[in-house]
Amino acid sequence: MLKNRITKIFKRTFLILFVVGLLIFYFIFPRFIIERRNPILESFKTQNIYNDTIHQEDASMLKRKKLTFLTYDNLEQSALLTYTHIAKPKGTIILLHGSSHTKVHFYDLSKFLATNGFNSVAVDIRGFGESEGQFFTFGVKESKDVKKLVDVLIHREGLNNIGVWGQSVGGALALQSMGSDHRIAYGISESTYTDLKSNIQGFFKRHTGFNLALVSNFLVDRAGHIGDFDPNDASPIKYSKQIIQPTLIIHGGQDEAIDISNSETIFSTIKSKDKEFIEVESAGHINLWEVGGKALLDKILRFLNNQAITYN
Repeated sequence: MLKNRITKIFKRTFLILFVVGLLIFYFIFPRFIIERRNPILESFKTQNIYNDTIHQEDASMLKRKKLTFLTYDNLEQSALLTYTHIAKPKGTIILLHGSSHTKVHFYDLSKFLATNGFNSVAVDIRGFGESEGQFFTFGVKESKDVKKLVDVLIHREGLNNIGVWGQSVGGALALQSMGSDHRIAYGISESTYTDLKSNIQGFFKRHTGFNLALVSNFLVDRAGHIGDFDPNDASPIKYSKQIIQPTLIIHGGQDEAIDISNSETIFSTIKSKDKEFIEVESAGHINLWEVGGKALLDKILRFLNNQAITYN
C-alpha cells in the first residue's frame, strides 16, 4: 500500500515537473534569445564584462551632440554624434555595437575617427542602453531603425557620405543595413555570423557540447513569434548578396564564439567589386583591436580614406 502511494506521488511529481518544464521551454527559453527589458531574465544573464564608463576629456577638444529619433514603430532611440574638427568632414560613420555593449563602447573610437576627419554616430541599438524597445530582433527591425537614422543624418543634420561600422551582432546589422539601404556608401563588419539560426546552433554546441538543430530552430522560431519578426530574415548573408558598396570584412582567426568561416562565406557572396577581407590571425571574438593594434587601425583608416577620396 505504501509502495503504491509512493509510486503515485512520484508519477504525479514527474508529470508536474514535466509540464512545468515544457511551459518554461515554450514560453521562457525563447525570450533569452531576444528579450532585453525583463528584470527576471536579466538576473540570469551574463553580466557585461566590458567597461563602458565614459572617460573624462577636455570638452574644448571634441564636440559631441546627443541625438534622439523615432523608429517606424515609434520607439525613441538614442545616439551620440561626434564631430571632427576638420572643416570639410570626410564622411559620417554609424557605429553599431555588439550584444554586450552600448554606444559608450565607441567613445574612444569616435575620438580616433574625429582626429582623422570623420564624424561618427554611436547608436544604442533598440533595447540597449538609452534606446527603447523590449525585443532585439537581430537586424530585422533594427535595419529599419538604421534607415530612420540615415534620414535624420541627411535631412535633419545635413550630413553626407554615410558609412557604417559594426561589431558582432552590430556587424550583422551593418551588412543588413547596407543591403537594404544603398544610401549607406560603405561599410565595415567585424566578427559576424551568416544567419541567426546557425548562430544559435553554434551557441548551443559551445555551451552544451552538442547541437540539436530541431530544438534550437524551434526556439528561434518561437522567439520570432514572441518578438513579431521573421527569424529567416535575420540573415546577413541574405543581405550581403545585395551589397554593391565598398565593404571591409574583419574577423579573428581564433574566434571561438563565431568561426571565421562565417565571415569568409559572407565575403564570397558580397556583390561589390570593391571589397576587402582582413584576418587577424591570433585574435578571438572581442579583442580584434587589441591584437591587431596600430597595423589593423591603419588598414581600416586606409579603407575609410579611400571612400572619402572616392566621394570627394
